Amino acid sequence: MKRIHSGTAICLGLVCLFFSFFISCNNSNETKESPAAGSTDSVQKVIERGKYLAHHVSLCMDCHSERDFNQFSGPMKEGTEGRGGDYFDQGVGIPGVVYAKNITPDTANGIGKYTDEELVRVITTGITRTGDTLFPIMPYPHYNTMSKDDIHSIIAYIRTLKPSSKKIPERKLMIPVSLVYPKLRSASLDSNRKPDVSDMVNYGAYMWNAAACMDCHTQMDEKGFVMSKLMAGGRKFDLGTFVVTSANLTPDTATGIGKWTEQMFLDKFKNYRDKMAYASNPGKNNSIMPWSMYANMDDFDLKAIYRFLQTLQPVNNKVEKYPPSK
Repeated sequence: MKRIHSGTAICLGLVCLFFSFFISCNNSNETKESPAAGSTDSVQKVIERGKYLAHHVSLCMDCHSERDFNQFSGPMKEGTEGRGGDYFDQGVGIPGVVYAKNITPDTANGIGKYTDEELVRVITTGITRTGDTLFPIMPYPHYNTMSKDDIHSIIAYIRTLKPSSKKIPERKLMIPVSLVYPKLRSASLDSNRKPDVSDMVNYGAYMWNAAACMDCHTQMDEKGFVMSKLMAGGRKFDLGTFVVTSANLTPDTATGIGKWTEQMFLDKFKNYRDKMAYASNPGKNNSIMPWSMYANMDDFDLKAIYRFLQTLQPVNNKVEKYPPSK
């Protein structure tokens, strides 16, 4: 279970400002999106694209599956894909407790009765088929700006998951979700555009947004994200058994990744493509960063994210990776 020992006030600030600042994800300089798999490729390619996004970019399987923190970075437990059950409480600033839903095609406790249109709505706006509103720890404001083809690819994939009858507990909130519902940037997926891969920086910004990198690598205060420290790291994560701080990924040469080459950035992820890199219990030197999932992001996509990160404002912010626990 992921626990971030911040306060409820921080959470409220977060959800009020959630994603108010995105760079180049949908700007007018983007080239027209090329046809995605759903329009010209086989159904299998659409599903494979959705699996890639769900496992290695947007990380649907991060929260909606079970992770094993007896191994480094908590790799997903095989066979738990989409079953849900992970919970988030006041340890992560939630005014109450919410649970990750069962998103397998089970018709009783999963999404088996959802139409594609209903799934689009819940993924990109947080509104369920019954009209309920999801608490915005579910990153639907991120997905709200993704391309129509990518969202439909994710839907195609999760429909292939093995149905699970696992029943998820009901949330228990101390405030109505309407008080913290974030402002969404896109009214329709039809208006969203994924930059062409030839525009590598803007394409990298798109993938960076889809991967929700800023959520962990940007500090917060009582008002929400500290945008002057975008991607400068310093957010502390306390899982009870270990405490770890997110890294500075700005191009600052002293405290960030300003001296990193593109290959160095790529290799950092590629190192975790071998299961032996995380098949051990590091104890207090563990990480909440899901390396085993992000590691299998496509090399080009990782390079594009690196190119985008190099365009950010450098922030001098020295991070202590493993701070002492209280």
